[in-house]
Amino acid sequence: MRFEGSFLNVQPGDRLECGICWWVYDPDQGDDVRGIPSGTPFADLPDDWCCPGCDAPKHKFMVTE
Repeated sequence: MRFEGSFLNVQPGDRLECGICWWVYDPDQGDDVRGIPSGTPFADLPDDWCCPGCDAPKHKFMVTE
């Protein structure tokens, strides 16, 4: 696991985990709750996207290994 805010250097296939509730964003899955289709990299999520588990902002996500 990397540090909070490591989403800044995220690669298109990287999975990211919320530092608050540990919900994992997987680009292969997308986000059904927020209407994000599968295949959407984290970097392409809208600026106002937030964690569907706890409403944490994008900067609270960490790249998982």
